[in-house]
Amino acid sequence: MSGNIIDHRLRVKENVDVAFSEETLEKIRLLIKRYPEGKQKSALLAVLHIAQEELGGYLSVDVMDYVAGLLDLQPIEVYEVATFYSMFYLEKVGKFVLEVCHTGPCAICGGEEIIDYLKKKLEINIGETTPDGLFTLRTVECLGACGYAPVMQVNTEFHEFLTPEKVDLLLEDLRNKGNEQKPVTSRWVGKFF
Repeated sequence: MSGNIIDHRLRVKENVDVAFSEETLEKIRLLIKRYPEGKQKSALLAVLHIAQEELGGYLSVDVMDYVAGLLDLQPIEVYEVATFYSMFYLEKVGKFVLEVCHTGPCAICGGEEIIDYLKKKLEINIGETTPDGLFTLRTVECLGACGYAPVMQVNTEFHEFLTPEKVDLLLEDLRNKGNEQKPVTSRWVGKFF
């Protein structure tokens, strides 16, 4: 062991000021009040969803530290949760995150072939984003839809019984949607209130 500090993405703090709008902050305060005093950590998943959506599309160290401050938590408590769940992104991602299940049932039913097809079609590898910022390709463990394999989740929508033809149609549709403006209202704030 060389004694050098290992570089890790959770060590990279950009010192960027981040903050929710006053309207979102008020809703988060209401969310925290749903839990007994001292149990505000119970709101962490919901607040991370809102933060990811409203503060840049991923959870930077600055965003996670901001959330920790809002919930009166130690930053490590937020990092632990954010790094555990695949639905939280710790690096910038494309407008559409393509998450293909690669566990047993999906692999047996063609999931690996769908992954290879996407890599070739998009000219990126797993974990990469297309140069236009439209697509990020990821693999995930079980999406809980084994009976519909192979399965891919695109942002929050599932696509089942995938074939290369279905993938082509989906990518074409997503490219068309990619030109649309991002909605002004938060999807996640609406889900919690």
